[in-house]
Amino acid sequence: MTTKILMILLSVALLVASLRVEGQQTATDGPRYTNGTSLVRPTNYREWPFLGSGLGLTYEAEGGSAAAPPAFTNTFVNPSSYRAFMETGRWPNGTVFILEIRRSATEAAPNNGGRFQAELSVLEAEVKDARFPDGWAFFNFGRGTALTDVAAPLAGDAVARCVECHTKQTAVERTFVQFYPTLLEVARQKGTLKPGF
Repeated sequence: MTTKILMILLSVALLVASLRVEGQQTATDGPRYTNGTSLVRPTNYREWPFLGSGLGLTYEAEGGSAAAPPAFTNTFVNPSSYRAFMETGRWPNGTVFILEIRRSATEAAPNNGGRFQAELSVLEAEVKDARFPDGWAFFNFGRGTALTDVAAPLAGDAVARCVECHTKQTAVERTFVQFYPTLLEVARQKGTLKPGF
């Protein structure tokens, strides 16, 4: 009789434990959409892996706005895609990159020379998702404090410029891995760099 009770208690404990594990599973950290293709802005992207930051990076030809102070660009990627890249050197379907463009400033104590990051200027995203043409889409959530919660994919001339640059100038797939030394080394080791890098 003791063995039967012990077996029943063990079975109940296993059932309760499995239900707890199922309840603790989190939703995917990949893209979330409304209307099938409009990207919901991830509010926790600053908790994602930080790929790197640039100061004054520009894609404009010389003679652009030289008088404007250089902006900082910060790039984040969803955690599961980062882990997949570190293992394979490739971005999986469902990868979300967030590009944060911030104003640079110099006026704050005790700074006497360098620049630091200031207010958010623009927030953009790039997503690898097979549902889009060529498997990639670009989104703009707006400027500064007037960000939208949802952004439709860029279209027309705006996306054509993105696709052209992200096809010709990127080191791995349609991403600027050349700006992120840790990822660049992984891509070299895995043999996923485009020819010329």
